[in-house]
Amino acid sequence: MTETRQEVTVEGLRLELLAKKAIMIPSKSALLIADVHLGKVNHFRKNGIPVPEPAGQNNLKRLSQIIDSEGPKEVIFLGDLFHSSANRAWPEFAEFMAGFPKVKFTLVVGNHDILGRHVFEDAGMTVVDHLKLGPLWLTHDRSERDEMFNLYGHIHPAVRLRGSGKQYLKVPCFFFNLKERYGILPSFGDFTGSHVLKPDKDCVTFVTTGKEVLHV
Repeated sequence: MTETRQEVTVEGLRLELLAKKAIMIPSKSALLIADVHLGKVNHFRKNGIPVPEPAGQNNLKRLSQIIDSEGPKEVIFLGDLFHSSANRAWPEFAEFMAGFPKVKFTLVVGNHDILGRHVFEDAGMTVVDHLKLGPLWLTHDRSERDEMFNLYGHIHPAVRLRGSGKQYLKVPCFFFNLKERYGILPSFGDFTGSHVLKPDKDCVTFVTTGKEVLHV
């Protein structure tokens, strides 16, 4: 099955919402990803919580697939790239980045990125507190900036969909408030949890199933 995507235009800039929970900006050759939380599985397993190891490995597999298919010149992480203090997931990711020498990796620091800037920079990453990309103001948490459109992550947005028989399903989503000029990316990581939002008339919401992106 071919994966679907949706498009949203903000401030004249076309954003492509990908089923694998990322945003591609073709005109900037930039891929935006929020809240990967690498190392979280290793952190839990180290502390005796039996989390299946493939839950962590799948993140890098999906990221590799997106880079190969979209061909971005830059991958921008909107915070919480690495969940905890150093564990073996970090050298695995450093090796992963080295496998894409033509791609620039940039981290907008999040509250869980506690490794220290030098650790990220020594692996070849550019590290910033925020980033201006055309009309976009890229941050980890919400941050207003003049007349720019703020894109961020942090809260792991989802919506609750109701089916027949009073059944409910919580699904990750891309969440945009065009009036208040902000958008929120779903968490990229497989083991991150989510926070349910309730869209109002000023909001545009797209859910992702991993294979499809649907306007709801």
